[in-house]
Amino acid sequence: MLELYINVCGGHTMQTASDTIRIDVDSSTPVYRQIVDAIRARLVGGALRPGDRLPPVRQLAIDLAVHFNTVAEAYRTLAAEGWLDLRRRRGAQVLSRRTPPQPAHAAEAKFAQRLREFIASARAAGLPEETIALHLRNLAEGLEPCVPRGS
Repeated sequence: MLELYINVCGGHTMQTASDTIRIDVDSSTPVYRQIVDAIRARLVGGALRPGDRLPPVRQLAIDLAVHFNTVAEAYRTLAAEGWLDLRRRRGAQVLSRRTPPQPAHAAEAKFAQRLREFIASARAAGLPEETIALHLRNLAEGLEPCVPRGS
């Protein structure tokens, strides 16, 4: 397990334990996906704000001890989701997403499937159902309600 504090260029530095990217090379989840998930969590949580610059691809790859194409793929994924603006020689800059994308039925089904798989993994690791449920409730209570478009 590799842990890394991401230093974001442009005056914003992530320094708390919750801002640590953890890469588990033994995980069945691809490393690029772990990077995407870690950065997305910080974007959604507000630790990364519009205008912030992420570390250059090559620098983050060196820091994480992964191939630069792995980080580049993670950044491209986040850009495709509308989180990042990627420009050559300017790096990755966080974009403003005032209106969240409209959830599609397929996206909701995929989310439910991933959640079931994650819960199954936690149960297989020995976590009791009560503990899993407690954490899910705590996370759900911390979510900000989304107002549907047109409301």
